[in-house]
Amino acid sequence: MSKLSEAVRDRLADSGGEATAGRVAAALRAEERLLGDREILTLADELRADFVGAGPLEPLLRSPEVTDVLVNGPQEVWVDAGSGLVRTPLRFQDEATVRRLAQRLTAAAGRRLDDASPYADARLPGGIRLHAVLPPIAPSGTCLSLRLPRRRAFTLDELVEKGTVPPDGAALLAALIETRAAFLVSGGTGTGKTTLLSSLLSLADPIERLVLVEDSAELRPDHPHVVRLEARPPNVEGAGGVTLNDLVRQALRMRPDRLVVGEVRGPEVVVLLQALNTGHEGGCGTLHANTAADVPARLEALACAAGLSREAVHSQLAAALDIVVHLVREPGGGRRRVAEIHLLSRGTDGLVSAVPAVAFTADGEMIADTGAPDLTNRLRRPRRPA
Repeated sequence: MSKLSEAVRDRLADSGGEATAGRVAAALRAEERLLGDREILTLADELRADFVGAGPLEPLLRSPEVTDVLVNGPQEVWVDAGSGLVRTPLRFQDEATVRRLAQRLTAAAGRRLDDASPYADARLPGGIRLHAVLPPIAPSGTCLSLRLPRRRAFTLDELVEKGTVPPDGAALLAALIETRAAFLVSGGTGTGKTTLLSSLLSLADPIERLVLVEDSAELRPDHPHVVRLEARPPNVEGAGGVTLNDLVRQALRMRPDRLVVGEVRGPEVVVLLQALNTGHEGGCGTLHANTAADVPARLEALACAAGLSREAVHSQLAAALDIVVHLVREPGGGRRRVAEIHLLSRGTDGLVSAVPAVAFTADGEMIADTGAPDLTNRLRRPRRPA
């Protein structure tokens, strides 16, 4: 297969032009005249994937259930299809094949990957997030991490059926949208933050205008009026980058009824807090955090790094955000689920803390905590006009 692939590659290079399915099939016939039409079509599909697609990873990326594809050198390929990481029988021919694939995918995204720049973050067509690392930084061989966006948003009822949202918690989460509360969905990597937020945004009134600001377009709300703004990394010369901070500022000029930041991770937190303090109700986003109680400290660290004082951060935070919904994933890469809901409350010392309101057991049982009465009162407020 390797010799055939190189021969076909050479023919395509000599003739110029794009490696379309027809041109690959024609070059293949010229090399292997004894093959039948079915074999030609099968081989042409495989070779084209190797030339312009994701090579042997292409079938995995096409699977509707797969969210992550991880390559640890030529002999290890892992996937996550919702039940944790599972090792596949897929193997690459050698290290050179993996390296060539990583470099081609990275180049297609306008980034550089070679010995001088041995790692790269990129976004591929279709929203796939790519991270690649070359040896010797990765001693066991070229490593690829591919994160696939969801094809569609789950409904809240579907998340209840999957066990992600406890039945008793569904009404509380729907009320976040109905009452235009400002909230964050927190959790670790792969806990389903984006999936839950997409489902909740799908409940927003159809007359509302949702402006989504994301590093990589992953939110998929089922809503008739969605405007997407997507960050752009700088090119190989280091120019042309557009940050989330830039986009949040632009979004505020686009008459959003709801401003949504797909993942709060940097200085954009300052602009977001300012926006939520100036009449932009119903704003929301996601945030990496180990627990809901860690959210105020996480936001403080991000905002202070962007130049705000600690006092200013907590003053704005107290007025900007209401609620934190925290997700966890069961040990061993198992079920993702909503674990707790906290209220953000300012204490007598002026600092904001996350007060436990309700928690949910692995069986879906709801347990009320200190902040439960205040949460109920907050979610009973009449809906204010958008």
